[in-house]
Amino acid sequence: MPRNTGKTVQKAPVKEPVAVVADENKSVVEETTIQAKAEKARTPYRVKQTLPADMVITVRNGFNGKLIYKSQKTGERFVWEEFGDEQDMELQELKNARNSKKGFFENNWFLIDDPAVIEYLGVDRFYKNALTYDDFDTLFEMSAEEIRERVDKLSGGQKASVVYRAKQLIKEGVIDSIKVIDALEKSLGVELIER
Repeated sequence: MPRNTGKTVQKAPVKEPVAVVADENKSVVEETTIQAKAEKARTPYRVKQTLPADMVITVRNGFNGKLIYKSQKTGERFVWEEFGDEQDMELQELKNARNSKKGFFENNWFLIDDPAVIEYLGVDRFYKNALTYDDFDTLFEMSAEEIRERVDKLSGGQKASVVYRAKQLIKEGVIDSIKVIDALEKSLGVELIER
């Protein structure tokens, strides 16, 4: 049994581990505690929003003509007759399309207005610079420089749709500015009017 001598023993304070950072000349530049360094390194993560699989999403045709999608799981056919037509699809079916027919997303043939759905499907990189249905006509109201900048960022599928829509609007007389037509022709690499 240990003897009680009446003296109190003081414990040495526990020091927190320290990280020492040195420069090329081996001189100490900065001392920080490991805990402080770990707190600094933590990055906040966003939790991916969970959406119900049976949620109904309105999908517009972003293709410059008739668009047909056939489900590989259910065999159901979705048909859009022309650009801008709408069909309602369940979110689960859009996930299936993403996995089996990615071109519908890469070419922006499926126009989805809800950014939460685009993020949930993990196709936001394809829609980052995409035009929404409502943006197509506002594109033609921009300055020549803005048109060139905007069109340069579009996918091949959207460029084809812009050509199609521009030809429609030129024929209807809505687009009559030579500057706008020149900017579209140069950025799209097509001839929209006869010269």
